[in-house]
Amino acid sequence: MGVESKTVALIGSETLLAREVRDIVATGGADFGLRLVAAVEEETGALTRVGDEASLVNGLNAESLADARAVILAGSAESSRQTLELLGEEPAAAVIDLTYTAEERPDARLRAPLVETEAVEDAAVHVIAHPAAIAIALLLRRLHAGDPVRNSVIQIFAPASEHGVSGVHELQQQTVSLFSFKNLPKAVFDAQLSFNLLARYGEEAPAPLEETEMRIERHLASLLALPGDGEGAPMPSLRLIQAPVFHGYSFSAWVEFRDAPDMEMLESGLATDGIEVRGSDFEPPSNVGQAGQGGIAVGGIAADRNHAEAVWLWFVADNVRLAAENAVAVARQLV
Repeated sequence: MGVESKTVALIGSETLLAREVRDIVATGGADFGLRLVAAVEEETGALTRVGDEASLVNGLNAESLADARAVILAGSAESSRQTLELLGEEPAAAVIDLTYTAEERPDARLRAPLVETEAVEDAAVHVIAHPAAIAIALLLRRLHAGDPVRNSVIQIFAPASEHGVSGVHELQQQTVSLFSFKNLPKAVFDAQLSFNLLARYGEEAPAPLEETEMRIERHLASLLALPGDGEGAPMPSLRLIQAPVFHGYSFSAWVEFRDAPDMEMLESGLATDGIEVRGSDFEPPSNVGQAGQGGIAVGGIAADRNHAEAVWLWFVADNVRLAAENAVAVARQLV
């Protein structure tokens, strides 16, 4: 069966997530073709590219979804809801949801191929786990497989791109406005994010920071319980902070083991598919340096001077890339 007959419809062709999906499919040798479908607010009929190939952006209607083997939801929540309505209660095409719109459906299954070690039963809707949950699960499961973890505390620093293009633009506009002594736009965060750290958004923010924190916790609990190496790693205590950066999650983790770890063995045992380790001879990874890279990068590994069984770790992930690569991995499994 040729690529042309294995079509995946991508909803929201111009969002940050959709652009990343397009790049991965174009450069990663996927054995399916993408059909670009505009989200509600996007222009239809526009000519764009997937890799070196020209591609037309189709309108969101039943015809554009009719023969797709899978549908990736990467647009707005509204476009995801409309797509699900068009597909019906028993969709003929598998749904891969990057927007979390379908996560409450009874036929939805949380997915993270980068963490999964066993085959996943077929499901109608595949909700891609939050990238921060995927990143933390990768680290904790790997650590727990080598040396049982007792407790952990993880500070999560979220980028503006968590809110898509609108979040990135608002941070950029706030920065420019501060230097120009103008009023700050606050439609996304309802607070000053530029040159600032936020433990909570303003009251008028459309999506509270606590909502994302709770989603990360839910998804992480499910990923830590998956069978395979590292199964049963204890849930960490989490705190989500909004950082004034455009792209990439950063994490500061304090991990307590049952016994005092051997630092050299811990460091050497961390490296695996999806985890790059920067040893003590190298600079710790940064969210900027991780841009466009899959998986996570770990560094800044140091023993806690006041607790013999505990270690500090610093790790980063490109949130958009991590989510997109897991979505494409699911699509490859399905089509």
